[in-house]
Amino acid sequence: MPIISRRNINTYKDSKSELSEEEVAIRDTARKYCQEKLFPRILEAYRQERFDREIISEMGELGLLGATIKGYGCPGISSVAYGLIAREVERVDSGYRSAMSVQSSLVMHPIYSFGTDAQKEKYLQKLAEGKIVGSFGLTEPNHGSDPAGMRTFSQKKNGVYVLNGSKTWITNSPIADIFIVWAKSKEDNKIRGFILEKGMKGLSTPTIKGKLSLRASITGMIVMDNVEVPEENLLPHVEGLKGPFSCLNNARYGIAWGVLGSSEFCFSEARNYSLDREQFGSPLARFQLVQKKFADANTEIALGLQACLRVGRLKDEGKAVPEMISLIKRNSCFKALEIARSMREILGGNGISDEFHIIRHEQNLVTTSTYEGKAITGLQAFTAS
Repeated sequence: MPIISRRNINTYKDSKSELSEEEVAIRDTARKYCQEKLFPRILEAYRQERFDREIISEMGELGLLGATIKGYGCPGISSVAYGLIAREVERVDSGYRSAMSVQSSLVMHPIYSFGTDAQKEKYLQKLAEGKIVGSFGLTEPNHGSDPAGMRTFSQKKNGVYVLNGSKTWITNSPIADIFIVWAKSKEDNKIRGFILEKGMKGLSTPTIKGKLSLRASITGMIVMDNVEVPEENLLPHVEGLKGPFSCLNNARYGIAWGVLGSSEFCFSEARNYSLDREQFGSPLARFQLVQKKFADANTEIALGLQACLRVGRLKDEGKAVPEMISLIKRNSCFKALEIARSMREILGGNGISDEFHIIRHEQNLVTTSTYEGKAITGLQAFTAS
């Protein structure tokens, strides 16, 4: 009998020739934190539909939040390094990566890119350190894929902006301290961003319960009933859908990396199971159908990571375009879901037990294929007003 290796491998060994020493160190730091601190929590968190607020603080202490931003307490790392972080976090759970992604790409990015110096000074370092939590409000009950049709309105009265409307499926909203909300102006019909703060009169954030996906990520609504927002809380340097779409584009980039970490976990878990589990007198791993599943999964993960790496390098060089990011996000998400389903099948009946984790990843990946959107044609699906 040949010796069977049961070591817990990654499907795709990162080439040191493709990563800088700093990127390798960042990846390894993120991996250590995720495996030692996040993984032991995830099973009960998922079962109980619970997100631990202290995770944001822990990520802040390690410099994982807003990591590509330069200054304001942020390390200013490469886009590739950020992708490696997202991959390690999502290797544990998509919900944890989603919480990190919202804080970084959907809250810190618009403040850094479209905010005033005073707004940057007030919020960015606290967000980077995890001292405050942010959320992002674009999707509405009747306008998900049609943000141009939003029914959240702002109206300027007596030196303040009065906001009315509601946002739904908002990650972090029930625990958030600040909210980036996009609203359509009653005066000129243009979409603008505002920074709302917890405790503002007329602002409420009810929790959405009963999810069967991303259960370890807290989700809710942002309801605004004549919320008065000071003029200094307007994000002054952007109008129209360019603002929220640039945020979503950054988030898609992290998702493209992250879901491949989820795939790598599913591959590794199924591989170890197939080496230990015997049927008809042989390990499952000896059967060619199982080997074919592993070969297909390993191939797609390797190709997906190379695509993410290339786009990451282009992003750092200022040469990436939104369509590139949309394509790698779409590819990674659909391939990751296929891989999770295929790996679950190798476990047979045990595949639906949460103690083996693959079914949890599969349930999460159903959602990651949908949120943040996808781009394909050259036809305008939205009217940027």
